[in-house]
Amino acid sequence: MASTTEQLVSSFKDLQRKLWQKRYLMSILDYDGETAAPEKGAAARAEAMGALAGEQHELLTGPAAVELVAALEEAAAAGELDEQTATELRVLARDQREARAIPTEEEVAWSRLTSEANAVWHRAKLADDWASFEPYVTRIVETLKHRAALLDPTRDAYDVCLDQYERGMSAESYDAFFAQVREAVVPLVQEISQRPEPAYAFRSARVGHDAQLAIARDLLELEGLDMAGTSLGEVEHPFSDGFAPGDARVTTHIYETDALSNVFSILHEGGHAIYEQNIDPAYGYGILGSGTSMGIHESQSRFFENIVGRSRAFAGPLLAVLRRHAPDVYGGVSEDDLYRAANIASPQLIRMEADELTYPLHIMIRYDIERALFAGEATAADIPGLWRELTQRYLGIEVPSDTLGCLQDTHWSGGDFGYFPSYALGSAYGAQYVAAMARDGVDVDAACAAGDPAPVRAWLGSRIWRWGRGKDAPELIEAACGAPFDATYYCDYLVRKFTELYGL
Repeated sequence: MASTTEQLVSSFKDLQRKLWQKRYLMSILDYDGETAAPEKGAAARAEAMGALAGEQHELLTGPAAVELVAALEEAAAAGELDEQTATELRVLARDQREARAIPTEEEVAWSRLTSEANAVWHRAKLADDWASFEPYVTRIVETLKHRAALLDPTRDAYDVCLDQYERGMSAESYDAFFAQVREAVVPLVQEISQRPEPAYAFRSARVGHDAQLAIARDLLELEGLDMAGTSLGEVEHPFSDGFAPGDARVTTHIYETDALSNVFSILHEGGHAIYEQNIDPAYGYGILGSGTSMGIHESQSRFFENIVGRSRAFAGPLLAVLRRHAPDVYGGVSEDDLYRAANIASPQLIRMEADELTYPLHIMIRYDIERALFAGEATAADIPGLWRELTQRYLGIEVPSDTLGCLQDTHWSGGDFGYFPSYALGSAYGAQYVAAMARDGVDVDAACAAGDPAPVRAWLGSRIWRWGRGKDAPELIEAACGAPFDATYYCDYLVRKFTELYGL
């Protein structure tokens, strides 16, 4: 029996590696499409992506893989699998069940649709042309409703989508979360908006392209990334990805008159990448070797961007990096001015440029629109109007164009409906980490002031990063923080920080 189980486990490890190979190739194609590929290559890339997606789907759901998983589940029930293999089996079996609900030809068509939609979105954003992108949004939403019905016909389609990004979350749970955040944040934003906005000339001073790239690399090193395993690229919409052990990709977008945009984009994307770089090496090339959920992933990026990057304690180390590469701009800037300039709370149009306080309001705009689309209360044609209405309601500002409104984000072109709420959820997870770190003797401010977040990395590494997909978000949060998720930490953090900053 032992030899039979060993053979099964060997076949199982081989299956995982083959699945990883397909994912790696698709990630490379996707990254190339975002960074270097010519516009006319979109059709060929969509064709290749579709073919790879079909092969991956067949590999995961074919008779051989189904029989292998069934046999291993019997072995697991008999206690014949080691802990890691049993965990791999649990996660892959869930992936397989969900993938089998979607016919291969539909998976291929979906990959082609989103690849084409992404290329159209790029053009539409530059041209302020919602009409050209609108049909793709319609097709994507209808396809997602169909896929959700295949995955779980007993649940609301949007709940199924939300669960794909954060296991256990639903519209009901997000409604409660956003209601709590709205109650804390909206009055604070309104009160701050009555105050004159402080002016800091260095915020818009020109910092050249090469200097900003050097700043970005220094910040990634300071953050703790393995730079021999990290590449830095430039894109319209910054993102990062952990392709494999030793291969993390980080991107940014450089505005020569807004260097702080690059600073916080890099800290954010570096947070994603450092998570992927520090998953247990034993999980490499397997089903567990990536982040467990988008909420947990965003908790890492938002933690390094905001709780570290925008803290008063980190102002000294950050200023040292900025002075090294742009002394003419930052030579006379004080730590206190840099801290305050990095934390101006002022509603603006672009989510990725939003301050920490108003950021969750940007997420609420997108969440409300997604809810309406999936409830049949709105169509893709209604999105520009809804966007303007909700932006006025939550942020109190007018939207002058769709490029600065509903076309600003790439997510919908990739079919990522249900993703946006995880950004706000991740921010809230991060605030709860800080309290747990303090109980465990980790002084976050001291680490930030020293310019060496090693104690923070060690805590995150042992409680979050190393587990990869081995634990779902609720289990990770409870184990790391000693209690289930509680948004009170996040609300209290925002109120305390911005009340103090603005002397309210």
